[in-house]
Amino acid sequence: MDLKTKEGMIQYCKQVAEKNYWILNKDEETFNSLIDGLLANKIRFEYQSCPCRLASGKRDLDRDLICPCEYAPLDVKEFGACYCNLYMAQNFYEKGVDFVSIPERRPLELEKKVMEFLGIE
Repeated sequence: MDLKTKEGMIQYCKQVAEKNYWILNKDEETFNSLIDGLLANKIRFEYQSCPCRLASGKRDLDRDLICPCEYAPLDVKEFGACYCNLYMAQNFYEKGVDFVSIPERRPLELEKKVMEFLGIE
């Protein structure tokens, strides 16, 4: 599977969802936007960092954000979806919602390191 193609990224995400007993977001526009973001990050950084968070481009700083990010399992368990709403609990849509806002779990220290690396104040 070639993760530098849209088809390859979709297949990868399907495999991740299946392995974790999750489903993928059913909203076509949202889903495609997230896949495009993962694909752009894979091409740009050589790894598929979370499209909803600030990535540095330095793998060691972004390791926790490589999709599925290390926060996804707890987010899906607690809120029914990951931070991006790409991965969702199997019963997500049975609750009658389309999107859920997830609080940021990434430690502020890691975010600050990325911002320092990028020269963002």
